[in-house]
Amino acid sequence: MTAHGKHKAGTLALDLLRGEHQRVRTLFGEFDSLKGLDDEDERKAELVDEICYELTLHTMIEEEIFYPVLRSAIADDDLMDEADVEHAGARELISQLEVMYPGDDHFDATVAVLGEEVGHHMDKEEGEMFDAARRAGIDFERLGEQLAARRAELEEDLSSPAGTIDAMEPHEGARRAQRPPD
Repeated sequence: MTAHGKHKAGTLALDLLRGEHQRVRTLFGEFDSLKGLDDEDERKAELVDEICYELTLHTMIEEEIFYPVLRSAIADDDLMDEADVEHAGARELISQLEVMYPGDDHFDATVAVLGEEVGHHMDKEEGEMFDAARRAGIDFERLGEQLAARRAELEEDLSSPAGTIDAMEPHEGARRAQRPPD
């Protein structure tokens, strides 16, 4: 974005998705910087909650809006099918992390594998998928507005009082509250 909040012509959707990718990369980088520091368990848990939350929102808007538009505009089912499977793999690791605590067996390893898989996936999206979307002539301004609106709806839904969306309760701090005393 420029200083006036305007996006370069025709790139709103890609800028939005790339910005979300960067936010996730930054969170993984901060987590990596805490590896081996036992006194940082609370911050690690917070970062993992943020990572899981960001990835959940991001994959939802991609699967609901970006992927269907792209799939209908390009003739590359293999690329889109791989992206769907990669999202499913990320969801599986997220579901494991939502019931784990820093210090648990494989906690750091699970975060590391999620980071590696998501990093590979984001690189592929920003390369092959974004290139295919540009070649297909997709209206990125309109698509970006749809993505931003859906993300805002999801953020509101996911921050509503507990009970509105049970699957997201761990993001309200439940993981730390349920931790058994040492």
